[in-house]
Parts: sequence; C-alpha cells; structure tokens
Amino acid sequence: MTGQVLSEVSAVVAPEREGELVAAYRALVTGPLPDGVLRTELLSGRDGRWRIQTLWRDRAALEAMRRGPEGPAAPRLFREVGAEPELALFDVEARGAAPHSPA
Repeated sequence: MTGQVLSEVSAVVAPEREGELVAAYRALVTGPLPDGVLRTELLSGRDGRWRIQTLWRDRAALEAMRRGPEGPAAPRLFREVGAEPELALFDVEARGAAPHSPA
C-alpha cells in the first residue's frame, strides 16, 4: 500500500458549458496547487460526463485541503457550470508505470 489517495469528482456538464469548465480548470491549475497534490487531470467522457481526478500524497493532505478556507475546488468548478458533482475516493493499493524511453 502506498498511502496515496485518488479523488474523483464527476458530473454531467451541458455541452454549451463545457468550454467554461475547461477554461476554469486550466486557470485553476496555473496557480499553486494544494500541498500534497501529486497530479490532477480533467477528463471528458461520453454523454457529457466529465471527471477531475486528483492523486494525493496521503489522506491527511486531502483532509487538510478539505478543511481549508477555500475548500475543494473540483466540486466548485462543476457547480459554477450548473452541474451537480459526485465524489468518490480510492486508496491506491498498487501502481505501475511504463518504462521511460531514452531521449
């Protein structure tokens, strides 16, 4: 077990609001990210389903962000475009990566 946690916030976004969501996410990630964020992605799927997945160093880092004055950004971004977010949390039990090719 790595101690890392993956948060996934998802919602169905109306097609006419998708551009707003992408712009808001891009603006968000140009600034400093909360302590403990290892990576984050905005993903689009079928039928207007969008997801923000964020890998956290550990559950303590995630909880510290949630208690902070600004609170969680992902649900806020979805609500700003008129979508109702759903949250799922996953403990990272194992991981793998493709080998890096020489440059």
